[in-house]
Amino acid sequence: QVKLVESGGDSVQSGGSLRLSCAASNLNYTYYCMAWFRQVPGQEREGVAVFRSDGVITYHIDSVKDRFTISLDNAKSTLFLQMRSLKPEDTAMYYCAARPRVRGRSCSVPVRSDYNYWGQGTQVTVSS
Repeated sequence: QVKLVESGGDSVQSGGSLRLSCAASNLNYTYYCMAWFRQVPGQEREGVAVFRSDGVITYHIDSVKDRFTISLDNAKSTLFLQMRSLKPEDTAMYYCAARPRVRGRSCSVPVRSDYNYWGQGTQVTVSS
């Protein structure tokens, strides 16, 4: 059974940095998508960034494109999200998600309902 475990969330001051980690186990697909989503209470869960198994990366929130970096350590089966210059509006629960690549469902657009596997989330709080 696929298991995703996030860590690294914390409370930081505006302008600070955090690195989120997502340890994946039993993700036994040759072709897959892994993504970071975030959710604020009362709002929809939104895709932040996607890492495709062939190394293609896409970011889906304009405000994070120059501040966040998604990466994957294949050897450790761990997905990262390096976050810099954090802002109060980045405050959210951050979730790691994964799914196999499926014909007709592009990895490029992170649709919540497409993802089969989810972590429990890690809270990021940025204060001004």
